[in-house]
Amino acid sequence: MAPCRVVIIFLLHFITMMNAEPPGCKIRITSRGLEMLKYETQRFVEEELGNITMPDLQGSEGRFQYTIKEVQIKELNLTDADLRFHPDFGLLFEVQNSSIALSFKRKILYWFFYDVGYINASAEGVNIHTALHLTRDDYGRLKISNVSCDAAVAKMRAKFSGTLGRVYDFLATFLTTGMRFILNQQICPALNHAGLILINSLLDTIPVRSKVDKYVGIDYSLLSDPVVTASSLDMDFRGMFYDLNNENDTMVNYAVYPVVREYDRMVYLALSEYFFDSGMYAYYKAGVFKMQIAHERMPKDLEMLLRTTYFGTIMMLNPAVVEAPISLELEVTSSPRCVIKTSGASVFVNAVVTVMLLPVGQPPVQLSSMTMESKLNAKVSMKGKRLAVHMDLRRFKIYSNQSALESLALIPLQGPLKTMLQLSVVPIINSRTKKGVQIPLPEGMDFIEEVVEYHNGFIIIGANLHFTKGLREVIERNQHALENNSTVV
Repeated sequence: MAPCRVVIIFLLHFITMMNAEPPGCKIRITSRGLEMLKYETQRFVEEELGNITMPDLQGSEGRFQYTIKEVQIKELNLTDADLRFHPDFGLLFEVQNSSIALSFKRKILYWFFYDVGYINASAEGVNIHTALHLTRDDYGRLKISNVSCDAAVAKMRAKFSGTLGRVYDFLATFLTTGMRFILNQQICPALNHAGLILINSLLDTIPVRSKVDKYVGIDYSLLSDPVVTASSLDMDFRGMFYDLNNENDTMVNYAVYPVVREYDRMVYLALSEYFFDSGMYAYYKAGVFKMQIAHERMPKDLEMLLRTTYFGTIMMLNPAVVEAPISLELEVTSSPRCVIKTSGASVFVNAVVTVMLLPVGQPPVQLSSMTMESKLNAKVSMKGKRLAVHMDLRRFKIYSNQSALESLALIPLQGPLKTMLQLSVVPIINSRTKKGVQIPLPEGMDFIEEVVEYHNGFIIIGANLHFTKGLREVIERNQHALENNSTVV
């Protein structure tokens, strides 16, 4: 019975994997990356705890009546702070054996004596255990769904100042016990607010479904909850482009699943062929892959060669239009496709090239129509958070749609047309692709020291992380922007 159950579970798991949508984009953050995040997190936690507001205390002990107010945290010393992965859950932030320095303003009445002064206190043996549960929300965004917190202050010391300071020393134990209890009650709510509100607002700066340019957008929604192990955090994103005018017309993802096996660098970005194919499909559907080369954009040498090649056809049409301008119209006939191998990435493009005569005051006249097959090498690079691609034409072939004889006649055009594409068309493509597209990282965090590796079916970019802004700065800027947007609305 047991073996059958094992087989059934295995088959169900296999079927689930087969039906799951492969990610077009995958990001892994390693323990090295988390080590860098630790210092930003520690500073952020110190700032949050420094903003804790403590309530006033008043009461009596024997013949003493007291009021304590204006409690201020002067200094935090989180000497032993650690941030690490919590397998199958998220992140774990711990503080052990740390201290907090505070000051209190006191008012004490004893019989007819009235005394006012300050109490300098220190909370010692501060231990904080905070677990952040990372999940995918309904919109496909990475979120902290729950914060588990446990905080304790082992002991608290207080030193009275003023003329009667020594007289009141015996009150220290009584007062610090109450303040230690209140401080214990304040730490976790402050950290819960920091995680569920403030850190989630930082995660809101990660693009999920955003506009790339006036033609296409990109979908970076998470396909599932992040996978957390002791050494990494893996996130699978859809990584799909779409036409802004028809967002439902998208490609089905049949690409291979990008696999990241490395842990040496702080972060790894894996992009499958589908990521690039969906981008070219979206631009193709948006009608971007059409171009006319004529007039000042037409190289003079190429125009002369075209005029010589089709001189007989022009004369047969009408000798009066011999001097009419010639144009080339390029239209991609199907979505280009990307092939990634260990040797590099290539883009294959099929298009129709139409040679037109443009007589003034008359409709254009078609001289020839030919099919173009080309192969471009694609070099992927990263700068900051933007992924860019540089194209270089490597292979080019044209043949006639009418006859094999005309295909032979087009052989002299192969070289000049390839040169024209390399000098005129490819730079236009690169001017668009060099602007790049943002990858799903929060604001204030960039890639540096990138290394690109090509695998069969996907690309992996290993990099280290650099903070261009602190967590507090990003959070406050994002909150300010949200407030402005709500005010405008």
